[in-house]
Amino acid sequence: MNRQLIRSYILLVAVAILLFTVPVAFTLTDQLRDDTESSVKREANTMAILLGNGDRASCEALTKVARAYGNVQATPTASCDPRLKTPAPDAALTRAVAKNEATTDWGSDFVWGKHLTVTVPADGDAAVRVVYSTSDMTRRLWQIWGFRAGLAVLVLAAAAAIGAFAARRITAPLRELNSMASKFSDGDLTARSPVTGPPETQTLARTLNQGAERLDTLVASQRIFVADASHQLRTPLTALRLSLDNIADGVDDESVREDVEQATAEVVRMSRLVNGLLVLARAEAKVTAAEPLPLREIVDERLTVWRPAADERGVTIALRGSVVDDRPSVLASPGHLDQVLDNVLSNALEVSPDGGRITVEIESRADTVVLSVLDEGPGMPDADKSRAFDRFWRGQGLTGRSGSGLGLAVVKQLVTDDGGTVTLADAPGGGLKVEISLRASPRSGG
Repeated sequence: MNRQLIRSYILLVAVAILLFTVPVAFTLTDQLRDDTESSVKREANTMAILLGNGDRASCEALTKVARAYGNVQATPTASCDPRLKTPAPDAALTRAVAKNEATTDWGSDFVWGKHLTVTVPADGDAAVRVVYSTSDMTRRLWQIWGFRAGLAVLVLAAAAAIGAFAARRITAPLRELNSMASKFSDGDLTARSPVTGPPETQTLARTLNQGAERLDTLVASQRIFVADASHQLRTPLTALRLSLDNIADGVDDESVREDVEQATAEVVRMSRLVNGLLVLARAEAKVTAAEPLPLREIVDERLTVWRPAADERGVTIALRGSVVDDRPSVLASPGHLDQVLDNVLSNALEVSPDGGRITVEIESRADTVVLSVLDEGPGMPDADKSRAFDRFWRGQGLTGRSGSGLGLAVVKQLVTDDGGTVTLADAPGGGLKVEISLRASPRSGG
């Protein structure tokens, strides 16, 4: 926008210069031409009068004036010998001698040539011709146009500088609004824009600030609700499970014990479902600003946590990568990547067969860093891949028996909040591939 404003300002100034300066230059050029022509004609007429007088004094005066003036020619007469060069016969000389008419020849139709030739008649069927060099006029012409061209360049440069200053002043409120919007999109709900600039941008800034204030209030209220719900829901479920355990311990009837164990299993499943809902609610409510995080260190840390659980089933977790920077940084909110990896690795471990392998890959792609988790489980049909991120949806694989259907929904919410994407694909050797694309930090090799 700054460049467009500066270009518009320079264009307006250039048009103004073109409309006012160029006509003046043409007028000065015409005036220079007319003044020179009048001056040469006046001198030629004076010399023609001296030639026409025919006396000795006039002839000597003509000779002196002509030699001082330059290239002057005159036809010979019987009564006066000016000792000047005789002009070659031509149409202009014929008109001056025979028809008593003066002629002017600029030597060119474009501005003028190298010489101005003026032929005037004199008494006694004679004529005087003055050949005037236009070199001085050409130099004056360059001075006229050169001065105005240089002045135009200076004015345009000044216009560009003033335009740049004015454009920055005009767009400063817009830059403030853009800075506020960028911070807001990154999760900083406390970002506000100063109310400055013209009335229109002030109104826009107030509207955005009010909207941000309202949204911040709503998110804060949701966070308070999540905290209260966490306490209110977990406590009754814990008490219910303890009550069922106490009943099971005091009952000898096997059928009653089976019913109690079945009820306990449902309570455990409900607790897991409540925990998943609370994690998802926190992921939706907790919006924090993204910051550069070391992806490799976070991945190493989470793999260290999950390897003992994998070793119990003989599952191998391997890390490999093809990144320019061995320690790439990504833009993400603190804690998000940990939860994302925990959910994805938990699902991969649950569907992996005993003795299987889970592969974690890190790859740089332009301005993104891609984190992939591949398992050797049963995989997922294409129809299920499109629904896998829906809440409470559970596939027909191993996760269908114990999962809550919220793990991938939480993963998508967290990754989307950080400006990334997550997709599902088939692993090359069978199984499922979870591909997570994250924004690369500017200081990252990605």
